[in-house]
Amino acid sequence: MSLLLGVNVDHVATLRQARYALLPNAPNAEPCPCEASADALLGGADSITIHVRGDRRHMQERDAFLIREKIAAPLNLEMGVTEEMIAIALKVRPEFVCLVPESREEVTTEGGLDVVSRRHEVGDCIRLMQKNGIKVSLFIDPEVEQVKVAAELGAEMVELHTGCFGNATTQTLGAELERLRQAALVGHQAGIQVNAGHGINYENVRLLEAVPHLTEYNIGHSIVARAMRVGMTQAVREMKALMSHYPVL
Repeated sequence: MSLLLGVNVDHVATLRQARYALLPNAPNAEPCPCEASADALLGGADSITIHVRGDRRHMQERDAFLIREKIAAPLNLEMGVTEEMIAIALKVRPEFVCLVPESREEVTTEGGLDVVSRRHEVGDCIRLMQKNGIKVSLFIDPEVEQVKVAAELGAEMVELHTGCFGNATTQTLGAELERLRQAALVGHQAGIQVNAGHGINYENVRLLEAVPHLTEYNIGHSIVARAMRVGMTQAVREMKALMSHYPVL
């Protein structure tokens, strides 16, 4: 089985909100995250990822429902572990949710969810989602203890936070790849699916070939940025071509 690509279209909504945040129902509000999702599928995306944040800085609830209705692909809903987002997830009914930390001060998700210290509330959320037929991924830092707890809590997947890898210098790159490698090995041994996301781009994606047992990348910003030049469909095709070299074991 080849490496899968989940395309995050949040930043399509970011661009729309820059002009239409105060005109949520304007008929000419653009660009449309749902249309971008359809274009991503034409380029070979395997799933669509969205994140409805508490402050609604990009994706709105109506986007989630529209994409759920119109896009014939698995939907991955990133969400904070809050009552509000749990309620939205149970209404949208995506195939997957990815539990993430969330801070209104951050520009984007910076760092993984600490499932070690939040074991009980994360565990409760996992069980509720699974009871309703929704698979759960946990967005965590590539730390062995975090992976072990994720497995103990019964999550089907983890998504390793690759932000430090994405920002690594020549001096720190080797250490970051080793962190990812060790976390992926532990996850694989525990029998859970291991994904990766954050900061992966067209320049560094092939470096992740050094990390075994990865199943899916979730990539947003880099693909949306590339789409500004070549269109979403072509941007996804180019990323999928680079990912095709991954040595699936």
